[in-house]
Amino acid sequence: MNSINESPKNILIARARLGEGPCWHSQKQLLYWVDIYNHRVHEFNPKTGEQKFFDVGEVVGCLAPVGTNRFVLALRHHLAFLDTSNGEVTPIIEVEEEQPSDIRLNDGKCDAVGRFWFGSMSTSGADARLFRYDPDGSLHVVLTGLTVSNGLGWSPDQSTFYLTDSPLKKIYAFDFDLESGNISNQRVFAEINIDGVPDGLTVDRDGCIWSAIWDGWCIVKFDPSGKEMTRIAMPVQRPTCCVFGNQDLATLYVTTASVGLSEEEIQKSFYSGDLFSLSTTTSGMPTYEFAG
Repeated sequence: MNSINESPKNILIARARLGEGPCWHSQKQLLYWVDIYNHRVHEFNPKTGEQKFFDVGEVVGCLAPVGTNRFVLALRHHLAFLDTSNGEVTPIIEVEEEQPSDIRLNDGKCDAVGRFWFGSMSTSGADARLFRYDPDGSLHVVLTGLTVSNGLGWSPDQSTFYLTDSPLKKIYAFDFDLESGNISNQRVFAEINIDGVPDGLTVDRDGCIWSAIWDGWCIVKFDPSGKEMTRIAMPVQRPTCCVFGNQDLATLYVTTASVGLSEEEIQKSFYSGDLFSLSTTTSGMPTYEFAG
């Protein structure tokens, strides 16, 4: 069954180094995403094509909305709030200050009751972790022993939590208790058996997982059992993450990266770092807000 109505469209010539973490702000009908190494939070209006960015001063791994004009950010080693009305960044809490310098915070998003989940990544081994920051200000280490904590999300019925460990080429599933925020029963949901590694993901209303495949030139859609359903070719080598947006949540927005590509690879993947969209035959889950 075909899941898309059209080929991917380049909707913003962004030339990001490492575009990541798109989230759809339903109230404002705007797309927000980060360019990690350029230290930017981007705001994009699909209807008008207008875009602007906020320089947050350091590496920014991910973000989640907090009401109308605020976002919670995972920066290199701490969390902060960004006020998009004036660009002010306010630190919240240190997270990885005692860890080696090769560890930084990475992908994240909020669950349905407004807790902020985010992970770290390590370049030297299984030293990364998954965290949960609750609206009461408490920080919890949820999982250890990861290499690159990435691509996370929840099933529509909130019974399953998904988490990607990119270098292992695996997406894990866990039993999820929405009330307590606890996860259990870790198992492999899907293994990526093609070139490339799984990066960010999103979940649609049917419980299917859409995973961006870094160095794989594609988005892979899995059914709720972990079986591959569709492989959507992308015109760039490094798609990084995706999210459903627009009024009907039926448009898939895809961030991409140019970082680390050789001149030859850039010629083959000329639009790397730009923002893309796809019209789909399904619809996604809303982007949940932080409740703090």
